[in-house]
This record gives sequence, structure tokens and C-alpha cells, in this order.
Amino acid sequence: MPASPQLEAAVSIIQTLRSSGHDAYLAGGCVRDLLLGREPEDYDVATSATPDIVLAMFPRTFAVGAHFGVVLVASDLDRECEGGSVAERCVTEVATFRNDGVYSDGRHPDEVRYTETVAEDVQRRDFTINGLLFDPLRGNAPLGELLASAANLRSAVLDYVGGLDDLDAGVIRAIGRPEKRFEEDQLRLLRAVRFAARFGFDIEPLTLAAMRKLAARIHAVSRERIREELTKMLTEGNARRAFVLLDETDLLVQVLPEISRMKGVQQPPQFHPEGDVWIHTLMLLEQLQPNCPMTLAWGALLHDVGKPPTYREAPDRIRFDGHVEVGVAIAADICRRFRFSNDETRQILALVDNHMRFADAPRMKASTLKRFFRLEDFPEHLALHRMDCMAAHRNLDIYNFVRERYQSLPEQEVRPTPLLTGRELIAAGYSPGPTFKQMLQAVEDAQLDGAIATPEQALTLVRQKFGDA
Repeated sequence: MPASPQLEAAVSIIQTLRSSGHDAYLAGGCVRDLLLGREPEDYDVATSATPDIVLAMFPRTFAVGAHFGVVLVASDLDRECEGGSVAERCVTEVATFRNDGVYSDGRHPDEVRYTETVAEDVQRRDFTINGLLFDPLRGNAPLGELLASAANLRSAVLDYVGGLDDLDAGVIRAIGRPEKRFEEDQLRLLRAVRFAARFGFDIEPLTLAAMRKLAARIHAVSRERIREELTKMLTEGNARRAFVLLDETDLLVQVLPEISRMKGVQQPPQFHPEGDVWIHTLMLLEQLQPNCPMTLAWGALLHDVGKPPTYREAPDRIRFDGHVEVGVAIAADICRRFRFSNDETRQILALVDNHMRFADAPRMKASTLKRFFRLEDFPEHLALHRMDCMAAHRNLDIYNFVRERYQSLPEQEVRPTPLLTGRELIAAGYSPGPTFKQMLQAVEDAQLDGAIATPEQALTLVRQKFGDA
């Protein structure tokens, strides 16, 4: 694995700190990811240098978390690319070794005590696989040599918490006493699930037991932080396993009781041979690709959220009358609860609201189908429909029909230039009013259906339907 500019920036910071007599290592998730052969999103440095020393040592720093021993250090690096080199700015989090005190608010320590020993610092971290340290200057070996093989990487790792063994065994284990770790920061309850799902790991039994015991504590966490963790679970490529683990740890009923209520809600087997609404939803989540749009992921999760409250056993079969409308209302409540943006909410609700319309697509008039295609981010609607089919009857005939029509229609046919506007209607002698909207709608329908193509034909249509001015 070649060294990235972000890694080079972090190593340069470590070299500077070491040259001034301070201990410094790469710490946390970046070490875990390097050992797993994954490209870390960022690189964090742990050091014995206190924040005031770090702030004075580097020219561009940000004391955003200095009261918790955290300083951001900005570095400019030259990055080679085609045609020369470009300057790239990297920001590295540098944290002082510390031993946190009591966490009264379940998120931040009441006080921070700096320590000289990295072995003490790692004891405050969440999980053993995140408590590993990496010494990129070990034995003065070139960085590229350390990155060249797993064996070389491991030789430069400091492990005071058994993280290497747990990484090898595929285990998420809290450092020290699990209940204490989760009481310090209840968001760790969700992070344990996310890490287990992302890496395909198991949660160690004592850690799992503590999670179940403290699941209700998750309400101490801000809704925005919960939303971000859930969104990561949905978009990292292992959403099904994440939601199974949420259920097994009793967290699902706490953060998304509306989804928990799907369990055991049966569906008509002729349309849903896969099983109940919960199984169907899990099968959709299993199809979500890494880095998929978050609105598509939440739309997949919530598309049938209206089924549990509308379940009815009719004489002919199980029915969910009005489940779309009820689902939109429930999804709107969830979006408000988690404080989604207006744009995100609008798209998520649109996905829930329109997911059943595909069944009518082959019988739609051309004008209706083209308006269907005008839905914002229509490819997300199409993707949700495909997943919906694959999680049920697996018949993709309608999906293929809609996709072919959507891809073959030119944009000008879907959103043609209007043949008439209100200005032309006024010029023709019509008085502005509520009827204008009906006139323009009739003209656009005919235009989309291919029945008219000129302004003259449009005006003739208006006169035929609405009379002379």
C-alpha cells in the first residue's frame, strides 16, 4: 500500500514531535484500517506533547478541541500528478496522551488529565481494535517498507489492549469494563454495531451483554449523532447485518421503533414469498451498495414503514390499505426526529410516496409516464423499485420496461419547451384566473402524448376544451 499524502503529513508531524523529544504515534482507526488492508479516511496522531506545545510547534494549527487535548495541524504537501505537482492541504488531529475522568453527560469527560505514557492513554479508548498504535519511524525503516507487508506493519504496532488478537479473531471487544466504556459515551453502543457490521466481526459476549443492558441509554445521545451513525450503517455496504445487530442488541426498538414493529407482520405469499415485512426490508438493505446515496438508503429502510399499522386480513388475502400514505406520514416523523435537511426529507418521502407507482407504469399514458420520469433523482426511484422486486417476487419485467423507456426518451421529450404560457393566453383574449392552470395542463398533456406539436395547435385545443375567449 503506497503512502498517501494524508499519511505522509501525519508521519511528518510525528517526526517533528520526536525531534523535540516528545513521544508520538499513529493511533486509533487508521492503524486498524492499515492492518486490515483498507485505506484510512484520516490519520490521527497521539503524543506526549501538551496542546500548548503542539500549537507553538507548527505554523498552522486550530485549537478546536484543545480543552480535551486535541489540536488540528494543517500541512501542505506537494502531490505528483499528470503534468507536474500540485499542493495539497492535509489536516491531522493531534491528541495529547490523557486519562479521562468522569463522563457526567455521557459524551465528554468532566476533566482531562494528561499523562506521559501512551499505555495509559489507550485505556480510555472504546474498542481494542481501535486501541492500537503504529510507530512509522520504528528502526528508521523506510515508510514504504513498513507498508509493504502485513508482517512489517505488525512489527511496528504497539498493542497494550489485545487489539491484534481481536483483529485476527474478528471480534469487537470493549477496552476494560464494557459498561464503563459505554457509560462514558453512549454513542459507542451504535459504533460497536457499525464496526461489527462493516468488518463482519462478532461482538464479544460481555460487550454484547453490556450493550443490551444499557440500550435505553442511547437516548442521551443527540439525535443528529444517532442519525449520522445510522446513515453510515446504511451506506457502508453491510446494512442488513447492521440492522440485524441493532435488533439483537435491543437498540433498534430504542432508535427506530417503527422498524422494529415490522417483525412478524406477515405479507401475502403470492407477492412476498420471502416472508414478513422485516425480512423483506432486510433483503432490501442487503442490496445497498457502499457509498450509495443516503436518501436511497433511508428510502429503502422506510419504504414499507406504513405496513405494520395498516395490516388487515381480508377474505381474499392480507392487505395494507393506505400503507403508502401512512408510511409517508411516519417517515416524515422520523425525518423530523432525526433532523434531516429539507432536501433530504423531501427525497426520502418522495421515495416512500412513489414506490408503488411502478406497478401502473406499463398502462400509463405517455404524458403520465413522462411526468413520472420528472421526479427528482428518478434513478433513485428506479433503484428502489429494483431492490423491492428482488426482495420479493424477483420479477423485473416492469423494472426493465421503465428503465428502457427512461433511458431511451430524450430530455426534450420529457421536459419539452411549453407550447403556450399565460402570456399567450392573455394575448388570445383569455382573462387570468384559476382556469389558466387547467388550460396549460391540458396543453402539456397533449404535448407529452404527442397529440399536438405547435403553438397554433395548442391554442386550438384550448378553444375546443374551454371555449373561445
